[in-house]
Amino acid sequence: MNLKYMKEAIKEAKKAAKLGEVPIGCVIVYQDKIIGKGYNKRNTKKTTLAHAELLAIQKASKVIGDWRLEECTMYVTLEPCQMCAGAIVQARIKEVVIGTMNPKAGCAGSILNILQMEEFNHQVELITGVMEEECKKVLQDFFVILRERNRLEKANKKKSESIKNVEKPSIS
Repeated sequence: MNLKYMKEAIKEAKKAAKLGEVPIGCVIVYQDKIIGKGYNKRNTKKTTLAHAELLAIQKASKVIGDWRLEECTMYVTLEPCQMCAGAIVQARIKEVVIGTMNPKAGCAGSILNILQMEEFNHQVELITGVMEEECKKVLQDFFVILRERNRLEKANKKKSESIKNVEKPSIS
């Protein structure tokens, strides 16, 4: 496990935040080189499939030239969801390093632990809490800004509606 790779995943998460996407970032490492990067682009690409982990897996698979990423380590800022955890198992990724857990949707131990289910033919080594505060902060900062933006948009909408109502002449 190497902190420089989690720092790279955090950089990816910040790219998502700049797009207004939930800031989740991911890098995949093979032989001490990053071979796949990704950040959340669900809204940008308008597809459920544009999660950071899936985008990074696609890129890493192209570099390796195979769907099996058996000797790879994934660094991800937020605990993977059920879809991403399933893809990680399917890709045979050796190890996943997680920044912060996701009690509402995480499937690497929070709700389920798909990554280490004995019933599957592959289990993933798991390290959690790596640079946890930094990963949490990126998410928290994003949601503070998002809530404020939503509050302002709602207030502006109310304001413009009340102006429209005032401007309408009454018919007597």
